[in-house]
Amino acid sequence: MVRRGTTPAPLVDGPKPKHAQLREILRRLAEQELSPGSPIPSERDLAERYGVSRITVRAAIGQLVAEGLLTRAQGRGTFTASRRLDGQLYLESFTDDMRRRGLAPTTDVLAGVEEEPTASAAAALGLTAGEAAYRLLRLRRADGIPIAVERGYYNPQVVPELLRHDLTGSLYTLIADTYGVQLDHGRQTVWAEIADPETAKLLAVRVGSPLLVFRRVASAAGRPVEDMTSWYRGDLYQVTMQLDRDVPGSGPFFAQGGTR
Repeated sequence: MVRRGTTPAPLVDGPKPKHAQLREILRRLAEQELSPGSPIPSERDLAERYGVSRITVRAAIGQLVAEGLLTRAQGRGTFTASRRLDGQLYLESFTDDMRRRGLAPTTDVLAGVEEEPTASAAAALGLTAGEAAYRLLRLRRADGIPIAVERGYYNPQVVPELLRHDLTGSLYTLIADTYGVQLDHGRQTVWAEIADPETAKLLAVRVGSPLLVFRRVASAAGRPVEDMTSWYRGDLYQVTMQLDRDVPGSGPFFAQGGTR
């Protein structure tokens, strides 16, 4: 364990190689002693403290960076990563979810237009060829930090003139309060992607960073209302699912709900 004012004993080869020993020391430091965003000792400092080479230090740190426990900032050093928000798969607004965690949610509406949707979205919303839908592009933040980019469509037959309203809060609350429509069912698919240049810029991450992607079609009383795809930062968000034996739909690929 790294403590100020102490000189740790040099690491020696044993059942575990030195880089694996150092990795576990740094893991305990990041998980138990340091708060998120704290710097860890420099490579040179770690090499001197534990009597190992800089190559060994880089190997240990590199594995924890790959796991998402540490993060490198060019020219600044290595830091403990921010803790991931743990999403449960059920129908709850992003706004309510963040407030429940004690975080301040905000939304940037980047685009809101009425246009003919993609064939896939039209089919999901039950629209015929040529019918328009409301397309939204929104950036969701928690305590000012960008968490997710949302791109998708809403059914104008269920939520007419949606674009005239304030879309910076919870759409689920807006739809319920304004239209008397309570979203009660959703079918969601989850997969992983890397950030393209546009999404990376919006989320303030590097191009190629890992993202969790959710595509959800939500309905109310059997009428499809929403076909939305959300790209969440993989370094700040994770999903917990309950898996029950012999219960259809309880697996990781399809689940009801999500966060909005």
